[in-house]
Amino acid sequence: MPSPTTTGLHCLFLLVSAYCQIPQHSNFYPLSYVIDSTLGQENFFPEMQRQKRNMLILDVPFPEHTFDIEVSLQDSSYLEPIKDYFKNIDLPINISNVQTTVSNISITTVCLPSGENSSCCFCENGYAWPSTVCSDAMPCPSPSLEPALPCGFMQKMPFYGPYCEPQTEESCGMGEPIVMNMSVRLDSDFQDDLKDSSSPLYQNYKTDLEKAFNASYRCLPGFVSTTVTGFSPGSVFVNFEVRTGAASFTQVGDSNRAVPQFLDSSYQLNPFTFTRVITNQTNFTVKPSNIFEGDTVTLTCEINSTFSNVTWYHFDQTIPAGSRYSIETVLESTRSILKITNVTTKDSGSYSCVFIRSGLYHTEIHNGTETISVFPLQVTPNFEDIDVTCNSPEVQAKGLQLSCCIDRHLTSLKVSWKVNGTINITGVTILSGNCTGYQLNISESLCPPEKSGAVTTYTCEMETGHGARRARSIAVTYWRKAHVTISSSPNSTVSEGYGFNVTCESDVSNYDRISWKIQSGNDTKTVDCDMCIKNSKFPAMSVLTVKSASQDWRGTYICTFSQKNLDSSANITIEVVSLPLKRNIRIDPIAISIQCKVPYALECCIRAKTVRDYRVTFVVQKNEFPVEGRKKDNWLCYMYNHTEKECNKEKEVVAYCKFVNHIEQGVESEHIKLHLIPGKKISCSDSLGIGTENATLIKPCSDVKNPEGFTRGNITYQCINSSWKPARNDCLSGPISALLSDAESLVNSPEPKAQLPSYLEQLNEQTKKELTTIKNYSANLGAIVTILDMISSIPVEAQKIPMQNFLSTVDLIVSDSTTEAWEDLNKEKTPQSSLLLQSVENFSLHLQPVNNTIPSVSANTIQLQGVVVKENSNTAYNKDFRSAGNLTVNVLINETEIQTLTRNSTIVSVMYSKLGHVLPRKTFEYVNGLLITTTLSSNRSENFNVNMTFAKKDLSLKMPKCVFWNFTLNNHSGDWDNHGCTPTESEHYVICSCNHLTSFSILMSPDRSSEPVFENYISYIGLAISIVSLVVCIIIESLVWKYVTNNTTSYMRHVCILNIATSLLIADIWFIVIASITDQNQQMSRDICIMATFFIHFFYLCVFFWMLSLGLILFYRLVFILHNTSKTAQKAVAFCLGYVCPFVIAVTTIAVTLPKNSYTRKDVCWLNWQDSKALLAFVIPALIIVATNLFIAAVVIIKILRPTIGDRSSGQERKSLFQIGKSVAILTPLLGLTWGFGLATIIKNSHPAFHILFTLFNALQGLFILVFGTLWDKKIQEALLKRNSSSKWSSQQSKSSSLILVTPMLAMSYPFSRTFNNLCGKTGKYRVSSSEPSTSSTENTSKAYSLLN
Repeated sequence: MPSPTTTGLHCLFLLVSAYCQIPQHSNFYPLSYVIDSTLGQENFFPEMQRQKRNMLILDVPFPEHTFDIEVSLQDSSYLEPIKDYFKNIDLPINISNVQTTVSNISITTVCLPSGENSSCCFCENGYAWPSTVCSDAMPCPSPSLEPALPCGFMQKMPFYGPYCEPQTEESCGMGEPIVMNMSVRLDSDFQDDLKDSSSPLYQNYKTDLEKAFNASYRCLPGFVSTTVTGFSPGSVFVNFEVRTGAASFTQVGDSNRAVPQFLDSSYQLNPFTFTRVITNQTNFTVKPSNIFEGDTVTLTCEINSTFSNVTWYHFDQTIPAGSRYSIETVLESTRSILKITNVTTKDSGSYSCVFIRSGLYHTEIHNGTETISVFPLQVTPNFEDIDVTCNSPEVQAKGLQLSCCIDRHLTSLKVSWKVNGTINITGVTILSGNCTGYQLNISESLCPPEKSGAVTTYTCEMETGHGARRARSIAVTYWRKAHVTISSSPNSTVSEGYGFNVTCESDVSNYDRISWKIQSGNDTKTVDCDMCIKNSKFPAMSVLTVKSASQDWRGTYICTFSQKNLDSSANITIEVVSLPLKRNIRIDPIAISIQCKVPYALECCIRAKTVRDYRVTFVVQKNEFPVEGRKKDNWLCYMYNHTEKECNKEKEVVAYCKFVNHIEQGVESEHIKLHLIPGKKISCSDSLGIGTENATLIKPCSDVKNPEGFTRGNITYQCINSSWKPARNDCLSGPISALLSDAESLVNSPEPKAQLPSYLEQLNEQTKKELTTIKNYSANLGAIVTILDMISSIPVEAQKIPMQNFLSTVDLIVSDSTTEAWEDLNKEKTPQSSLLLQSVENFSLHLQPVNNTIPSVSANTIQLQGVVVKENSNTAYNKDFRSAGNLTVNVLINETEIQTLTRNSTIVSVMYSKLGHVLPRKTFEYVNGLLITTTLSSNRSENFNVNMTFAKKDLSLKMPKCVFWNFTLNNHSGDWDNHGCTPTESEHYVICSCNHLTSFSILMSPDRSSEPVFENYISYIGLAISIVSLVVCIIIESLVWKYVTNNTTSYMRHVCILNIATSLLIADIWFIVIASITDQNQQMSRDICIMATFFIHFFYLCVFFWMLSLGLILFYRLVFILHNTSKTAQKAVAFCLGYVCPFVIAVTTIAVTLPKNSYTRKDVCWLNWQDSKALLAFVIPALIIVATNLFIAAVVIIKILRPTIGDRSSGQERKSLFQIGKSVAILTPLLGLTWGFGLATIIKNSHPAFHILFTLFNALQGLFILVFGTLWDKKIQEALLKRNSSSKWSSQQSKSSSLILVTPMLAMSYPFSRTFNNLCGKTGKYRVSSSEPSTSSTENTSKAYSLLN
């Protein structure tokens, strides 16, 4: 073969097809001839050079062979002649010597030189490149091509094929053309005309671009045409389609590079922006096909060409690799895998994989898109929750099947059931289609009574096999029908008025509620008496207690234990046998005087309509006498004539009648009191009875207007001037008596709650009608209060009409017209006003909200407001009230306190403008504002802060005190108390801050600030001086102790002085601290107050008893001069008197009074007087000691005045008088004689001078002890002088004959006059009595302690 560098025509390929007839067994080998047109020589192909020239051995029988023969020409001018030569050769040609026939010679491929080592090859007509080289064939550069020539493809030299082959459907570019969607950018500004396909600009662009595209793409395999489809902005993007055969990436890029050569440069086509988007050549698969939430999804994209990178999109958002997304790209396999774990419904939508292959002139994008749908794995159980009665025969026979289903059928579905609960009832799993069942085997033995109501959770868990897992639980509540037993006690037959219990027990304790019903005939009543039913869980029991049976309680009792919708009942029949009630037995007389051996008629009557077969007896002094009854108007009366025969002395005889029914149960009437008056003169004697002068008798009431002839109450008569005069009428009017009876029946009935509204309406109406009798007779008023107290414990729905009726009734009985009746009622042991206040509190406490609201209700003098506390309530409770007299009060409970309350609890406030003034009060105490009651339904043990702002009624009153009504004080009679409340006063208002809830108001006292406060200053200053003096006294005694105690008398004297000073110092310190706190209106703990009172009481008693010891020692040394007692004995007696006696008295006092809450006073920390007379435990010992010491002082003076032998000179007389004066000065403070002024202060209207002297002398008691008991002592003076001169005592002085004794009497001036006053029972002054102070203008009062004096 010639060298390519020496030839002008590089290569010419000729395909020669020769059909040769070759004999069998010949040695013929195909060969290619290379004809050199210049040399005329034949050369073999290199691979055939081993064959010898012109030596052909043909031994194959006539086979057909096709030979490719390449002819290389150096001069292209010979190309056409040679082509014509071969076309014109006569065929076939026989070659005889080899027996070969050439049947056809065709030119298939022509190659022209195109650069170094390459050529441009063309297929002749009817021939095409084989499909195997189609993608590798690169078009020849356009400049090297002549327009008349077909498209050529670049081939490397030397070229060994494959060559063009006869054109078939499988040849390159001969298949169905494909459409390539392509785009390119023109770097020019976009014009709107390019949007209009009919515009000239659009048409020009389209024509020029299509012409250039057709020219550049015509050589692509199977090229058909190019079409511009449109323009889009972003510079100018040209979108066009190329219809061609399958072209490779390189072929398209090479064609793209040639486009600018055929297009005017003004278009500014950017050859680097050609892009082809391929959407139908990506294999996109999704597994699994059914996707559920929780599954792991695998998306796989695969293309048939290489790529440089791949990007995944969800909708238009790029998917980055992360915790849930993992992307695996395999370049070798042209595949990318996106794996999404734990998919959710948000992962549904369109997913795209974008493969990008980039070249310099061509970018190819493979885009695959699939839409996936993620379905929730809906597991639907056949039950959400179900109740099963496990001891039901039907349930045990059939069992119970639970099931769960999904909405699609999955072949890979996996199912499991889990059981969790205290009742372990299991079952068998059943799988059917897309459902799974669980058949429970229910057995009574697995469901014991104590576990009734227990919940067992059955969970079905379903898995798809691809990660999705869903579980649904079915809660099965296993109930056990309870075995209920019922019994009555004492038995099932009971008499009216008797109490009985009905007990209902269940073996199942987990009940929701217990209900009681009474069925009598066709009537069924629901027992709604909360106070008479007591339920317990362990054991499961309900006890219905009836305190007083009536006919309303007869019937069949049905007790029902309810467990959700499962009821278990038992019943018992109770028979109520008639028997008169004790209150309905009328006795006559009630109390009367009788004479000896004179018969007196005793009578018991009952209503005739209630008569049954009773056995009636009269019992007199334990002796029974049967009697018969006779009808008397509307009554059946039983009479017995009693004659008293034992008449030796005056005595009381008690009689009563007794009714017994057929079941041998009886009732006794009230007692008839018979007063035997033997031998006394009878002053009154008539039909009422007999009696001595001023004697009384009591008769029952008889109201002729009452159709029943029975009225509650009695009339007391007194014998005055030989005639019986009515002394007190406690009879109730007929309507009020009936109301009282109805109220008693109501509270004892099975349905008090249902009947209460109608009764309240009746009560209000009757009270209006009977208002005259109420204000004139306190008994009627008391009956109304009793009625309100009874019905206040019945719960009532918070509806406006019942509330209005209750409050209106209260308003009527506290009006101004009833003031006198209230004064009479408040004298009773338990003041009725206190009972009324408690009734309203109970009523508001038992209000039951309707629709979570409490309506506001008001009457003339009373208003009610309230709220229901809702969950997470953050609103303060703030209520304003205004009375008809424009007085106001505000109640504020902040949101912090509200949030601590339980849900649906109630807060109710009731304002009274009149009731506060009928409550008992002390002298100089005035309710100076409205009364407000606030109740809370939640039980609170800790403090609950509330603020109330009261408007003052009388601005002239001062010293406000916030008080509440304490029902427990005064032996549960009630009284004002200020514990837990702090007042803050302004000009017109008083703000009370309290740490509890009940009924509050403010008490204020008249302004007595103008009265003298001189005593206060004396107390403060005097006690301060005394405390300092006592400290100095103790120090001096300790310094000179060994010098002045050299004999028994002196030793005991100084022991007494030292103990008096110490006790008085401790008492004064306690006293002044407590008094200071009290004067500043500061709150003090009750425990601290009790402790302070105890120590003040104890140490002041110690002072007195040590004074007594000192006086007794003085008396002993004066009277028993020759008698000598040992120091130890004297000291033992002194210490017993000084500390043991006070301790016994103080401890006994607190032990007796503290349990009754009457040890201290309400306003000050000192012994109580009004409630318990505890003050006497101080006053009596003090006065006895003062009297004793006064007697001893008198003995001392008498001793001094006793005449000596012989007449006295005037000098001796003067010396005696001086000695007497000195003794009086010393003994008076040391022996406590100054306390004698206390007697003067208890006298009504005593002169103020006595109060001042009493305060002054006792406040300076410590100073007197220092001066007269210590500093005036010559031995102490000498001891101090010698101690100061640092010299020792040279000799012991003889025993002093001086009997100078110090009297360190406690300067019991409370640091303020009031303080001492409070100690002794009188404000502003020292007192030793508890008598009430007079209202005289001369009486001094302390400025201090609040409003209560």
